[in-house]
Amino acid sequence: MSEVGNIYKIIKKIGINISQDEYADISIVKAFNRVIRGLLNAILLKYCMYSVILSPLNYRLIRSRIWRLMGCHVGKNVFIGYDVWMDYNNSELIYIEDGVHIANRCLLLCHQRDLSNYYVGDDYSRLAYKKKRIYLKKGCLLGMGTMVMPGVTIGEGSIIGAGSIVTCDIPEWTIAVGRPAKVIKKIPQKENEYTDL
Repeated sequence: MSEVGNIYKIIKKIGINISQDEYADISIVKAFNRVIRGLLNAILLKYCMYSVILSPLNYRLIRSRIWRLMGCHVGKNVFIGYDVWMDYNNSELIYIEDGVHIANRCLLLCHQRDLSNYYVGDDYSRLAYKKKRIYLKKGCLLGMGTMVMPGVTIGEGSIIGAGSIVTCDIPEWTIAVGRPAKVIKKIPQKENEYTDL
């Protein structure tokens, strides 16, 4: 038996149902590296979520740097609130541009089960994952408790209302709310305060 595929066979013998598509071709070394990386990222994420040490610096300085260490692409002057959860095993799929504001208790997900081949009698735990990027464009805001699903782009300057679930792209400079989030308003341009004489 080759090293590749051993992990899947070992886990199957233990009696744990996992996706063959996800784990069939993984080597012992890759599995070990994945476990170590996941463990380190989980520890870093827990610090980011709950730490009150150096509290004033956490929101705009410490958390964004730690998210970069975990593999996220994070721009400048990004605000990451308390208890924000991100998909730390797929952190390289998260792109956050400058000036983004992520309020407390948000969730960023980059993977979900692929239900396209799911039928009556199938075992859900054996389904493969679809992994897709998340883009938070410059200056957008995720209101408290927002959930962003895989493959979503939130446009520049957009505001997502608290408690929303974002399942599709949101255009720039709009306000979207709901479960699923829908655009309810286009943000207007500021009128010139000065008139020509």
